[in-house]
Amino acid sequence: MRRTDQTLLDQMQITDAEITRRMDLLFLSQSELKMLFDQKALIENNIDEIVDEFYERQTEVDEISLLIGDSDTLSRLRLAQRKYVLDLFSGHYDREYVNNRLRIGMVHKRIGVDPKLYLSAVRTLKTVITKNLIKYSKDSSLLSQVLEALDKLLYFDTTLVFDTYIGSLIGEIENEKKRTEVYAKSLEVKVAQRTKQLEEQARLDPLTNIYNQKAMRDLFRRELSLAKRNMKNISVVYFDVDNFKQINDKHGHLAGDDVLKHIGESIIANIRETDIPCRYGGDEFCIILPDCNTSCAESICQKIIDSFIERYPYYTLSIGISGAGIEQYLDENELIKIADTNMYKAKKETGFHVHASKV
Repeated sequence: MRRTDQTLLDQMQITDAEITRRMDLLFLSQSELKMLFDQKALIENNIDEIVDEFYERQTEVDEISLLIGDSDTLSRLRLAQRKYVLDLFSGHYDREYVNNRLRIGMVHKRIGVDPKLYLSAVRTLKTVITKNLIKYSKDSSLLSQVLEALDKLLYFDTTLVFDTYIGSLIGEIENEKKRTEVYAKSLEVKVAQRTKQLEEQARLDPLTNIYNQKAMRDLFRRELSLAKRNMKNISVVYFDVDNFKQINDKHGHLAGDDVLKHIGESIIANIRETDIPCRYGGDEFCIILPDCNTSCAESICQKIIDSFIERYPYYTLSIGISGAGIEQYLDENELIKIADTNMYKAKKETGFHVHASKV
């Protein structure tokens, strides 16, 4: 159930038994409550005098005057105080009475009345009511008992008010704790996401958005180990752009960068999700192809060539391929070296050429 669907009494789990227990702790008896009720007519006759004097004294305190603020607020407070005083002598000290006292504490907390100011106000109110009881009481023999009962009831009210003060503070602390936990959790997620992004960026070549050489070698060692364990083929493609220096010299480095970017796009568009593309350095590229023999690798290379030639029909690529698997495996450096050697063999041919060899 939402808090807004509960009374303060329910929220604070104050039962009838708890109300009785609190009165017993203050030695506030039913006979004393009856004494207070017997003063009801006297209080009703002098309620305006009581409220007037109370606020005359209260507004002399600068802190309280600032909290009240204006005449409209003061008028509303006077009406509320009138009811509060009359309830002290109403003869009804039940759940509704207690809930109203709890609400008073909640309101005072929300508008920022410090406990010291509340206690000062209670002391002032007690003084004003006592003055009127002494002045107008017709039974002086019972007066001391009535005043004692009033003192106990005001203590009873104060415990309820302070319970709501404390409850509100605990609620604020719990809410702040929840907000802090939510913020900390969201911050952890953001940090994790940012860390992942930074780690990913550290693994990628910023120009082509494919792996850099270091990341490729780490992944290559893992894939080579898996290929050996599972007795699978693995191929390495190594290539560069023919006469790339001339492209830079003739058209500028920005034009050369565009060529490299397009190669990166062509590679990503034509390899499998399990393949590992890499800008090895300069205009040299390397692709690791797990579970792929040299024939399969040549087919993938042809797709990359077709994609590249659509954009740059006057430029060519020289591609070398090395492969290993099932019978024999070399380490990553040897496989890259063989693919590199095959690339230079391909360069001896005119136009696009792929040179492949399997260990």
